[in-house]
Amino acid sequence: MIWVLTLSLITIVSVVAGLKRRKVVYFFLPFASLFAFMLVKVIMVPLPFLDTVRFIFQLRG
Repeated sequence: MIWVLTLSLITIVSVVAGLKRRKVVYFFLPFASLFAFMLVKVIMVPLPFLDTVRFIFQLRG
């Protein structure tokens, strides 16, 4: 739950800053933080990195 609140706070702050300062860089911050979060979660899996990535992309819904 703390991760959801943290990512929500990052998104809100960066959107407000992006609208206030009119810079596009602030709008990429939520995507970068979400990508970093997903990368950390994948790295935490106790398998080799490439095997974990292959497993994730081989899952079928």
